[in-house]
Amino acid sequence: MSSIERLIDANFNRSREALRTLEDVARFQLNDPDCSAALKSARHRLTQAVGMMASAIALAAARDTPGDVGTQTTTAQERSRATMQTIVCAASARASESLRVLEESAKLRAPESGAAQEIERVRYDVYEIGKRLTLATAPSARPFTGWRLCVILSESLCPNGDWMSVARRCARAGADCIQLREKDLPDMELLARARGLVEIGREEGCAIVINDRVDVALSAGADGVHVGPDDLSVEEIRRIAGMELLVGVSTKTIEMARAARLDGADYCGVGAMFPTKTKAGTKVSGPAYLRAYLNEDPPLPPALAIGGITSETIGELGEGVARPFGIAVSAAICSASAPDEVCRSLLSALETRLPKCAIETKSADTLAKSKTPLTEHS
Repeated sequence: MSSIERLIDANFNRSREALRTLEDVARFQLNDPDCSAALKSARHRLTQAVGMMASAIALAAARDTPGDVGTQTTTAQERSRATMQTIVCAASARASESLRVLEESAKLRAPESGAAQEIERVRYDVYEIGKRLTLATAPSARPFTGWRLCVILSESLCPNGDWMSVARRCARAGADCIQLREKDLPDMELLARARGLVEIGREEGCAIVINDRVDVALSAGADGVHVGPDDLSVEEIRRIAGMELLVGVSTKTIEMARAARLDGADYCGVGAMFPTKTKAGTKVSGPAYLRAYLNEDPPLPPALAIGGITSETIGELGEGVARPFGIAVSAAICSASAPDEVCRSLLSALETRLPKCAIETKSADTLAKSKTPLTEHS
């Protein structure tokens, strides 16, 4: 019996099992065709590379499961998986470790065949795919189910530019979240405004999100950052902020939403639902997109429907939806002489005109988080 063939056989089986586990998570848990196809390709490429070292018959002949001294060696961690992410992490580690053994074996057994180089390429591909699946299956640092009403705040929309009064009145009227969207403020002024909003949020139990600027969100102690397709990716934000911030992503299509889920977004802006004055010329995705989003299986991140939502249009959003969602509103609230009354009207419409399943309630975690520093919840 050849010890090298036995080594190759054991690690070939181990790596294929791990790759199949990752492939099925991508295929059945995440509905990710790209990752699924890449992992299937990796398995086939690996099979071809191993075939350069030994035939399937030779490997089967070398197999000695009853005589394997390692079959009885196990740990408590191996017998339990707490989340889908732990399954992904375990399979990724198992794949990379066994692929490295196969790569080294190829250098010994078939140095001129190119098998080692191909296995190395597979190993690097698995590193990247494993990272993507790990982010996509990561549980939130804080359980997060979304918001009912997010007010998107811009000074230019507020009567007399009194953004602070609008923010406080909205928070007191029941808004779960206020998103600061100011594109043209100097950095220090933007940071000062963000800090002012965070103070209001802590006092009133309202989450504060900063548009685009992860650096400002972190410095101000905000709850999250919201980005569009041309801003930093979720991956880059996690590289900077770790899990300190909730990350929201604007989406216009179901394909963008699926990509946001795979990237690890905590919630998604879904729209535009209707024509909007705030962003003239924005393509309207319509309520049909919201229905598709909320009926997606497996579920997409919590949704904030956005774009042209008023007390008159909100009723159109609840038709045929299967899961809760919230709304994000800008001009209809900020430009009103009584923004608090508009907030109450929208919240009332959510409760009376939408199906029960479509009503998102403010969680105790969100309230507690809004009144204490993020570091206490990370």
